[in-house]
Order: sequence, then structure tokens, then C-alpha cells
Amino acid sequence: MRCTFSGPLGGVAKCDFAIPTKVAPRILIEAKGYGATGSKMTDILGDIRTIISAKRHDTAFLFFTDGLTWKQRKSDLRKIIEFQNTGGITRIYTYALVEQFEADLKQIKAEYRL
Repeated sequence: MRCTFSGPLGGVAKCDFAIPTKVAPRILIEAKGYGATGSKMTDILGDIRTIISAKRHDTAFLFFTDGLTWKQRKSDLRKIIEFQNTGGITRIYTYALVEQFEADLKQIKAEYRL
């Protein structure tokens, strides 16, 4: 939980959860919630890029976010969706999708035999 993980080519990045370990993660989870707009919302794009560049190509990256302020930061949200569309992020979740998040996490763990 809240760790710096190691990637296969020596890259490192911070994330909220690395499963099963930060030394050999197969599932990475990053969670961001916002109550106000500002640079922190744009900063997450750099955090996501760092995670994507450090992780193994077959590591699942689940991104959990929510907040009304995304309505005002649509260009940043579009960039995050593009990360999913190009395969960098496995799936994006909001609080309304918490049950889907749980089901997907269980499925991924089973597929990776964790």
C-alpha cells in the first residue's frame, strides 16, 4: 500500500497498491478523488505516465477516480481515457463502479493466480 514499485527495466514509480508485492507487481492500483479543480488534477497525468512507463506490459493497471470537478477538466479526463484506449490503463473506475472494480480485481487475481 502506498509504495514505490520496481519495473522490469529498472523503472520505478509510486502507486497506491502493488499486488502481490512492490518488487514484482502484477496489479497496480492508483486512486484519486477530487473536490476542487487545480494543478493536482493535471499532475495525475504525469503520475499515470510514470506508472505506465515503469510497469511490465502485462501488469494490470487499475485507475480509480471520482469527483465533480472532472466536469471542468474534460481535457485531462480525455487524456486519461486515451491511456485506457491505448492499453496503458487496464480500466478506469468511479465510485459508481465499485462493484465492477471488485469483480474485475478478483478476476485478474484469478487469471494471474494470485
